[in-house]
Amino acid sequence: TLGRCVLEGDTASLSRLPGIGKKTAERLVIEMRDRLGPLPAAGGGADGSAGTAEARGDPAAEAISALVALGLKPPEASRRVAAIDCTDMACEDIVRLALKAMVK
Repeated sequence: TLGRCVLEGDTASLSRLPGIGKKTAERLVIEMRDRLGPLPAAGGGADGSAGTAEARGDPAAEAISALVALGLKPPEASRRVAAIDCTDMACEDIVRLALKAMVK
């Protein structure tokens, strides 16, 4: 997930997203690291993803934070994410779709 990549400094995974190069991935890691809480323990919740989603927040909120870190103003980032049906989507997918929509 985006949170794991940011907290672990995994710029290689982030730069594989369309529209995210090496410098942008590094900027995301630097700017988002302090905004995210600690990583949940691996296998910590018996209910799987539901426990980790509560610990990190919802993917739409993470996507908005990521878009703000990329330079969008918060209202614009919120508008871009609201235009996407985020049901059952990972944060990375939401960010990818929002960036694609900006290019069109």
